[in-house]
Amino acid sequence: MVCVAPVFWRPPIFWKPCFLESMMRQLRVHFLPGSLAGHDLSQSTCVVIDVLRATTTTVWALAAGARAVVPCLTIDEARQRAAAFAAGQALLGGERGGLPIAGFDLGNSPAEYTAARVGGKTVVLTTTNGTKALLQCRPAAQVVLGAFVNLAAVGSVLSDGTHVDVVCAGTNGQITREDALLAGAIADLAAARDDWRLDDSAAIARDAWLNVTANVAGGDLKATLIEAMRASHGGRNLIQIGLERDIELAAEVDRFSIVPRFNPASGQIVADGL
Repeated sequence: MVCVAPVFWRPPIFWKPCFLESMMRQLRVHFLPGSLAGHDLSQSTCVVIDVLRATTTTVWALAAGARAVVPCLTIDEARQRAAAFAAGQALLGGERGGLPIAGFDLGNSPAEYTAARVGGKTVVLTTTNGTKALLQCRPAAQVVLGAFVNLAAVGSVLSDGTHVDVVCAGTNGQITREDALLAGAIADLAAARDDWRLDDSAAIARDAWLNVTANVAGGDLKATLIEAMRASHGGRNLIQIGLERDIELAAEVDRFSIVPRFNPASGQIVADGL
């Protein structure tokens, strides 16, 4: 009589890794808003970034006590939205070509948005790139705004869901280094966790961030970022029009601990963390 050992089914060797991968959270980076086309954002948290300067300025405005920021695509839309508020309750802010818009109360420089100027008021904002990128994310489950000035706070949204899309505004349809670096910093926060998977664009952005900050240990991160942003497309544009100071303000990592959140229903951005 021949004894035959029982045969037990064993999963293929790739079963465990594939199972674990399917359970991982996913972070994607879009270097320009146009790459959102075809993506289902209904289950995603979108982190919109326009370091120079719309998202940086929005963080400053809300930290200074603005009630809300209302993003608009066009100058005419901004004027109409502002006119709907009671007298003295709304301010018009924004830029075209980097410069303040004629007849507006504020430009797009962070330092303009002080407590004395915007406290208790709603800012109706339209910019060349940032507000456009933000409004393209309306289908997302939630939309938050990120900048270097609230980097750690933005990192907290990595606990909110299973999909994060980091959307860079760029400059006039071109990828900008400052946005890519911030996307890389966010990707690096995700990579520090075991349950996040980066797409190729996120990995590229993270490599750029790590390369720029490789020698910062014991040094000055702000100075490193200023140098990188001065050499970027967006940075050169600001220097050319005399707004170099805005680069320094945008490089103040973790100055604020708020997360601006956009509500598509109300059309307003308000702050978490105040």
